[in-house]
Amino acid sequence: MSAVLSSALPPAPAEATADRATHEFTFDKPDFERVRQLIYQRAGISLHAGKQAMVYSRLSRRLRETGHRSFADYLQWLEKAVGPQADAEWQEFVNCLTTNLTAFFREEHHFRLLTEELRRRGTARPLRIWCNAASTGEEPYSIAMTVADTLGPNAPVRILASDIDTKVLATASRGVYGEDARGLTPEHLKRHFLRGTGKNAGQIRAKPELAHLIEFRSFNLMSPAWSLGDAFDIVFCRNVMIYFDAPTQRRVLERIHGVMKPEGLLFVGHSENFTDARQLFQLRGKTVYHRL
Repeated sequence: MSAVLSSALPPAPAEATADRATHEFTFDKPDFERVRQLIYQRAGISLHAGKQAMVYSRLSRRLRETGHRSFADYLQWLEKAVGPQADAEWQEFVNCLTTNLTAFFREEHHFRLLTEELRRRGTARPLRIWCNAASTGEEPYSIAMTVADTLGPNAPVRILASDIDTKVLATASRGVYGEDARGLTPEHLKRHFLRGTGKNAGQIRAKPELAHLIEFRSFNLMSPAWSLGDAFDIVFCRNVMIYFDAPTQRRVLERIHGVMKPEGLLFVGHSENFTDARQLFQLRGKTVYHRL
């Protein structure tokens, strides 16, 4: 998934208030608070108060690229700039403040349940699956492999894979990984990937028939309009909403509910619990809900 900054405990005060003399750019607490406000407005991310050092590390590269000498100047420019250049830099800002932790077939029990659901539904009618926070693609390709192994590569299934981070989404759309990628069995490699040769030795690429099942698209859950096409039968939104505050979680859950078919399945992360949204979703299994 494309998760956001970790919610780990705050670092020790000495780390959180690193000596400015070691900093290339001026970065004061008010600058950090502005970053927290801006990323919340743009992406719904509630950035942990103890992440000032991480934010400095992540965003300082943007100051180098744009030629600014302080965070105050960069943030002021970012807020006032207009046009394509501003839009591109806002995307870079968001990309810098996301962390992408993923693997093939992560949370393996989800894919066992997905297999059962696919068998139950069969191929009598088309099926739509949304993989939100697709990160570098391991999750949507895991879904696609499950579909192909259960219903065949020509099954009437379409997978929409989206992420707010355009850079990881570009990696996902290429479908190229190291042959030692975590979570893949020798059987997966043989059935679903092509091995690189020559200068591409040690790499694997998803076979065209697997990639054909997936459409990759940039998408922000905070977007005012969700134009996602027909309603989804299954949604994967794992390890995303733990980084939102409670009101934002509720809004996103309501909107996910609105783009799903009744009785559709919602797969969430192992740390996420939506029992407060009982009128929207009912727990079906371990971190799996069905839409009411």
